[in-house]
Amino acid sequence: MTTTEVQGSTGGLGPGRVLRPRAKVLPEHARSHNRSLVLQTLYRSGERSRADLARETGLTRVTVSDLVAELLAEGLVIELGQRESARPGKPAVLLDINRSAHQIVGVDLSDHDRFRGAVMDLDGAIIASGEVMLDDATGDAALAKVDALVDTLVADATAPILGIGVGSPGVVDLSGTILTAPNLGWTDLALQQHLADRTGHPVVVANDANAAALAEHTYGGAAGDMMLIRVGHGIGAGLLVAGALVYGSHFAAGEIGQVMVGTDLGLDTTYNRDQVLEHWLSVPQLQRGIHEAHSAGQDATPVLREAGQRLGIALAPVVGALNLSEIVLAGPTELLDGPLAEATVHTLRNRTMAENHADLSVRMTTQGQDIVLRGAAVLVLSGRLGVS
Repeated sequence: MTTTEVQGSTGGLGPGRVLRPRAKVLPEHARSHNRSLVLQTLYRSGERSRADLARETGLTRVTVSDLVAELLAEGLVIELGQRESARPGKPAVLLDINRSAHQIVGVDLSDHDRFRGAVMDLDGAIIASGEVMLDDATGDAALAKVDALVDTLVADATAPILGIGVGSPGVVDLSGTILTAPNLGWTDLALQQHLADRTGHPVVVANDANAAALAEHTYGGAAGDMMLIRVGHGIGAGLLVAGALVYGSHFAAGEIGQVMVGTDLGLDTTYNRDQVLEHWLSVPQLQRGIHEAHSAGQDATPVLREAGQRLGIALAPVVGALNLSEIVLAGPTELLDGPLAEATVHTLRNRTMAENHADLSVRMTTQGQDIVLRGAAVLVLSGRLGVS
């Protein structure tokens, strides 16, 4: 796939697209889908023979052999040698994704004080990393810092680059244009096109919370019906329903930070920024509340508990409407884990019909601070190879 083709598509992540293909499709879509099906099986399972692939995918052996020949020629798949077997006959040849043939550049623009990036292998392991301090830069100055970071990371790659993935705050459409990112002073910034033109590599740009949700799904084993809440300078959410990302009619699905929570000022009150979720839950607000409590010689637990309650209020209608099985929190563990998460669960259970959500879990991410970087790698894997 060429850079132009990647730019002109949705990066393989269009609305309703299930992330992991598992079955055959109509003839007009068959070849690309079946190619992804073979790659997906190898990516998740590894070390499979052609016969194994035919059996596990439901494809014919002839189709599998044809696709494998194509993938071997492209260097995306390698033969590992013959399987040890006590059975008579010629042993099967094992195959795998060529995991060392390419590297991925991932960029995380979501931190409030710096831009972070990494060169990763196809399994999301970090090979080299870098960062640039934001220093309150916005607009063109912030974009220049992105360019500098990407240039450094591209130079650090030690294998051909499969693509560049970027997780950005704000509202991002399917062409990788940042429609609005207020904290960075960006409006209608065609970042995907800009970076592709600048580097000559395929680029996929998406909302940071969506990227984080992909990382948890791919590397953390998250359920196909899941909402990931990313808490940082602001609050965003990535939403997976039936294994597909939800974008919304204006690409703003998951922007829950600006939703008013509670009826503190009465039922007829209009939008008030002092009553939105970020007023209680963002990292700066939590840190401020904890500092004030400690300065007054008081326990800070009520600050965390109230933030968790407000989050539960915001999430209850979503959980009720979509019957989600899992809520994943991503952000500082010392703030989110413990009283805050416990209060979220308690509020959710109090505000939804218990028998419909008895198995709902609220947990911390398993990906740590690199979750958006690893999600950026999944953006590339899904867009370029159709795997996740």
